[in-house]
Amino acid sequence: MADLTAVLASTHHPFYLRATTDHSENRLPQADEWQRKVEAYRETLTAAEPDVLVMVGADHFHQFFLDNYPTFLIGKQEKYNATFYNEVREFGLPEYLIDGDVELSNHLHQELLDAGFDFSFSHELKIDHSIVCPIITVRPQADLPVVPIYTNIFAPPLPSPKRFWDLGRAIRGIIDAWPSDKKVAAIGTGHLSLELGGPRMFGEHGPDPEFDAQAIEWLSTGNIEAILANVTHESMAAAGNATHGFMDLILMMGIAGPEEADYVDQLDLFHTREMFMTWYPDKSEQQAAAAARAAESSGAALGPVRAAQDTAKEGASA
Repeated sequence: MADLTAVLASTHHPFYLRATTDHSENRLPQADEWQRKVEAYRETLTAAEPDVLVMVGADHFHQFFLDNYPTFLIGKQEKYNATFYNEVREFGLPEYLIDGDVELSNHLHQELLDAGFDFSFSHELKIDHSIVCPIITVRPQADLPVVPIYTNIFAPPLPSPKRFWDLGRAIRGIIDAWPSDKKVAAIGTGHLSLELGGPRMFGEHGPDPEFDAQAIEWLSTGNIEAILANVTHESMAAAGNATHGFMDLILMMGIAGPEEADYVDQLDLFHTREMFMTWYPDKSEQQAAAAARAAESSGAALGPVRAAQDTAKEGASA
């Protein structure tokens, strides 16, 4: 059977590459710390030694719009073109031609249909920064085949948080039962509290720091009961008009299971809080050692982060 070696859930910030490669007088004050944290986080994936990446993201109205926005979609291609023109222009993102894994795409698609998830599919999918950004940050070589899964977090009506959790659990079961000797890593990106184009967009941190701290606790402790009791479309909208991307992080926790995370890091940036989380389903000594080295470099936690603990840390550094 296949070996799920790591599950990574993080935010995706399209300005990371531009911010950390800008060495002019305009360099972002947090750029050095941001780069250090991302490069440390990268080691948690490297230690998993994956052969293929299942990557969860969402199309930012690049390829899909209100005339046709699938709820869930899987790519089924030999190659994927990546990065749209506006992402090159505005964010300085590179263009890629990324290998796919058609065998795993076909297997996931059929098994998800059999499990009651009516996926759309595409043989002509172009992927955007929700998948390009984690490639840049955790696998900049872009040398591994991917299976892209897109979810609808933008165009109402949206699936429920529980549907995202259930989908994650289904994906986990299918990967575990895949008759292959490949090592699989699952990587998904979304948002904590986020405001786009609204009055809370350009603060010193995300629009709802309390939601961010609580969300990190829920994810890192595997507390799906608290998430389903507290997170609704309305509560996410109150935290920021683009906070619904949190549901992709719930999906990733679904793949990991209701388990404590093995690595948790975060960073407040202009208008958002970045989060980097890794679970090792069957943690090896090599993975534990890599996570420990990464945490020593970045200041990350080797286990859950509680909201009260996070608030106390912020107060001490103020």
